[in-house]
Amino acid sequence: MKSQKLGRGLDALLGEIDEAYENEGSQNDAVLEIPLKDIRPNPFQPRKSFDEEALLELAESIKSDGLIQPIVVSEDIDGYVLIAGERRLRASKLAKLKEIRAVVLNSDEQKMRQFALIENIQREELNAVELAEAYAELIKLHDITHDELSNIIHKSRAHITNTLRLLQLSPKTQKALVDKKISAGHAKVMVGLDEKDQQLILNSIVGQKLSVREVETMIKSMRNRDVQTDTSTKERQNSYDFSQLKETLNDLGLDAKSAKNKITINFASQEEIDIFVSQFRN
Repeated sequence: MKSQKLGRGLDALLGEIDEAYENEGSQNDAVLEIPLKDIRPNPFQPRKSFDEEALLELAESIKSDGLIQPIVVSEDIDGYVLIAGERRLRASKLAKLKEIRAVVLNSDEQKMRQFALIENIQREELNAVELAEAYAELIKLHDITHDELSNIIHKSRAHITNTLRLLQLSPKTQKALVDKKISAGHAKVMVGLDEKDQQLILNSIVGQKLSVREVETMIKSMRNRDVQTDTSTKERQNSYDFSQLKETLNDLGLDAKSAKNKITINFASQEEIDIFVSQFRN
């Protein structure tokens, strides 16, 4: 039996947060001024990297205009756990605020995981690798197919499948993508290469500023090289030594020649044929 699915869709789940924003004075979901030191990050946050320059800009905005949209938290035993709004929380800390406005939702661990994944996907705040990990997490968490996830998050199945394929890349290549040393286009054409070839391509992209088209040409050349190497290896493996057999036949007075895994005997008379056949009767 499949685990609980996101049957209501991501929009419905995000709707719980949106509804809390719209009804900040409601009794169900209170809006409080919470000390920043009492809020800990969501352990299920899929986003690992944050643009420091963008955070500083947001911090300056919060200093001058205040926090326009509150963050969303869930009450915990020793304080609060962040559900949505990590950029706002980080920027508020940079702005050296002591407290922050927060919507307090009643949320269990399952919803916290969902909200963290969903908010980042919906708001398009994840880099390509984080997005792939978020898709993989949702698929695993709810035991759903690529098609089902496609319907839920309103992205094409091809987009989901191609994004997930980025997780097949080596850790170094993934880091280069996150660090923007290569583009998502570069990364996608590198899927399927072994780690050694990925590193070679990666060094070439960084060192020579190769375009995606140039990388495709380079990979095609590498694959043709591999095919030729395989063919050459097989030919060497299937190479036979006819020298002794040829010498024996020549000693019998027969005209024997060898070439590329075959031996040819030219008979000049019936007598030579009889001599050859007699060798198998002894």
